[in-house]
Amino acid sequence: MPATIVILFIAITAAIVLLVGFRAQWTRSREGKILAFIALGVLPIAAVWGGFSEQMERAESTQFCLSCHVMTDFGRSLYVDDPSYLPARHFQNNRVPRDRACYTCHTDYAMFGTLRAKLRGLRHLQVQYFGTIPKPEEIKLYQPYNNRECLHCHLGARRFEEGSGHHKTPDLLQSVKSGQRSCLSSGCHDIVHEVGSLKDAAFWKESK
Repeated sequence: MPATIVILFIAITAAIVLLVGFRAQWTRSREGKILAFIALGVLPIAAVWGGFSEQMERAESTQFCLSCHVMTDFGRSLYVDDPSYLPARHFQNNRVPRDRACYTCHTDYAMFGTLRAKLRGLRHLQVQYFGTIPKPEEIKLYQPYNNRECLHCHLGARRFEEGSGHHKTPDLLQSVKSGQRSCLSSGCHDIVHEVGSLKDAAFWKESK
């Protein structure tokens, strides 16, 4: 729900609540009771849900993910001018939506993956404001990166299925698909954000 609609809901709710408060006698009639129910029940719930939905949508944006200072270097790594950097290659070539790049690659695509990601996001906010913020190079994934997140987009793609690098051994591609071999294994796509080495990196400047 757009923020303007949420604000409109809040404004209408406040106006009706004030109206009912100053004209309490109106609630003695059937129409007045309906108006009071809408003002004190329906509209506040709609406004809260609308605000929640708006913020959850915003939390999926790359801008939101990089709004924390500790994530700045992860954002910079998307512009490294080196195709061996996996996130940079995907971001610069529009293989993921740039405005949702972080969320696209770091959300579990299971049935309740989105919910789990949101709950972890709330934990990140708690650490941001009330905990001890780790250094960028200390940030680790909660669990090993699941090939499922790669296959969500790449499975079935000709370049993935027929790429020579995926057929170095007869069983390599199948072991990747089954999750027995990680896409991030040594010798495969093992250069990810590498925030500790950005000081020596060259950066791509996007043309306007």
